[in-house]
This record gives sequence, structure tokens and C-alpha cells, in this order.
Amino acid sequence: MEPVLPAWFEITSLVVLLLILAFDLLIVFRRPHIPSARESTLWVTFYVALALVFALLMLLIGDAEQAGQFLAGWLTEYSLSVDNLFVFVIIMSRFAVPRKYQQEVLMVGILIALVFRGVFIVLGASLIASFSWIFYIFGAFLLYTAVSQAFGSHETERESESWFVRFTRKRLRVSRQYEGFKLRTTVLGRRMFTPLIIVFLALGTTDLLFALDSIPAIFGITQSPFIVFAANVFALMGLRQLYFLLGHLLDKLAYLTYGIAFILAFIGVKLVFHAMHTNEVPWINGGQHIEWAPEISTVTSLAVIVGAMVVATIASLVKLKLSGTSVAEAIHGDDADVMDDAAPGGPEGPGAAPADGPTQEDSGT
Repeated sequence: MEPVLPAWFEITSLVVLLLILAFDLLIVFRRPHIPSARESTLWVTFYVALALVFALLMLLIGDAEQAGQFLAGWLTEYSLSVDNLFVFVIIMSRFAVPRKYQQEVLMVGILIALVFRGVFIVLGASLIASFSWIFYIFGAFLLYTAVSQAFGSHETERESESWFVRFTRKRLRVSRQYEGFKLRTTVLGRRMFTPLIIVFLALGTTDLLFALDSIPAIFGITQSPFIVFAANVFALMGLRQLYFLLGHLLDKLAYLTYGIAFILAFIGVKLVFHAMHTNEVPWINGGQHIEWAPEISTVTSLAVIVGAMVVATIASLVKLKLSGTSVAEAIHGDDADVMDDAAPGGPEGPGAAPADGPTQEDSGT
């Protein structure tokens, strides 16, 4: 039975979190700018500290088990969000989004991700309450995702984007250039969408795919919908600033993908063990619980998640150093290729159509 936190704490927490997100959104749209490294670092540090304070409050108001579940869930979702962030980098580069508009675009992408995750949290909680065997499916799905993560690459996202652009260009009339943060514009007397609409659609489909991975993963740590939602909100907080802080360093963390894959595989195994321990499926062990199946504790889960991310990050940084590239060079050097080329005057500035993207001439009518 999942421990229950006081209702006043859950309601107050959700209200405060939504207010913080609204404030962050207001800053973006009232003062659009390119965040400096110092500003990004301060915001990321603030959000991480806020998550740790929240965990401390859960420890004081609830108990150690709830606080541990939140920390494990938050770290899992944060690692998956960083992977999501890498795909955001690809999308920004591919569609040549001017850097001065990337803050707004990222915020919209994060809000879309929050909505999708909220929907999947409700669906996941309903399925768990109705069907105990759903943990078998969640576990198998995470194991499959872990294998895909370990042996696949982000090139698949590039390929899917090309298909996505070809699909949308036949159905939408899209102009060749960005018009600030506008979705609609007029070109030669004809109403058209700006390329921003395709960027938002690409971000939305990406967020949907990541929600399919992240929600089963965190339900392997806790079945409390409140903790699941809170962990997801905290994981998405500061993601925009982290994008500008890390730049293209994400591409240089060679073993990060394997660390995330290991976490997904571990949680997948944990879910299968949990399903076996509480088994009620008639054709498995005669519908009886499988007593030898271990129940992996929250403390063990937290240790494995932290250990996997630390090892993957350190190994990636060591490989980066052995290649003769410093962290600063990785952040600022290649960052120009990913972001600055998208600025006005760059090879794919707003006056050019996105790669493989729609043009006035070949857009739909």
C-alpha cells in the first residue's frame, strides 16, 4: 500500500509548482534573450536545490520512503529529460531556429511535454489500479526501450524528422522564413504558416514518444500519482536553461546513452519482479504470487540510478579528455555549429527554408 501524504501538502505543492512554471514562462515571453552561462547556471542550480528542498519537506511531512521515491523518480526523469534535450538540439539545428527565439520554442516544448506526461500519468495510474498484470507489460516495454537506447542512435530521430517534414509539407502552406514568434504570416497576399508550426509539431511528437518511456519508468519506482507528477515537473524545470548551459556537450557525453539504457533496464527488471511477486495471472504459477521474486527497495533503486549516471558521466568526460577536447571547447566550440548557424546571417538563417523543409513554391495550396 502506497503511503499517503496530507492532502493540503499535495494541493499546496501543485499550486506552487504551477506558479513557478507560469513565472518562468512569463520571463521568457516578457524578456526574450539568449541566457548567459552564468544566468543558466544559477537557474539550473536553483531548480536542483528546489527539488532537494522538496524532498526534505517530504521527509519531514511524510517519511523516508516517500522522500526516497521522489528522489529516485526525479533523477530517473531528469536523466530521461536530458536525453529528450539532446533531441531538442537536433530539432533546433535541423529547422534553423534563430537562437534568439529558442528560449520561447523550448518553453513551449517543455509545456507540451508536461501535458503529455500528465495525461500518461492519469492513464498509467488507472491501468495499475485496474490491472495488476500491467507491470509485466511496463517491464517488457522498458527492457525493449533499454536495448533500443543502448544499440540505437539519435540518427533515427533525424530520419523520422525527414519523414515528418515530407508528410507535413504536403498538407500545410508554410513560408520560407520565421516571423518572430508568429505562427501565421502573409506572403504575396496569401496566408501561410511560418516554419515555427513545423518545429512545434516536431517537438510535440518527440515529447509524446519520450512520455511513453518516462511514465512506465517512474511507475516502477512509485505508484503514487502525486510523486510521479511532482518528479516530472521538477525534471522539466530548468531544462530550458540546461539547454543553453550545456550546448553541444550533450553530443560529446558518449556514454550517457548507455547510462540511461542501464537505468531503464534496471527498472524494467524491477517491474517484472514486482509483477511476479504480486502475480494474479492465471497461467503464471497458477495465479499465485511468486514468493522467490525479490522486491527491490527504494534505497537500492536510488543507489543504482545515481551510480549509473555518475559512472556514465565520468566515463564520458574521461573519453572527452583523452580525445584532447576540453569541456569548455565542447560546449562553446561545436555550439556555434548547432545554434549560431541558425541565427540571422548564418547558412540556414530565417531567410532560408529548413533542411528538407517546405518552401513557398512546393508547399500545399
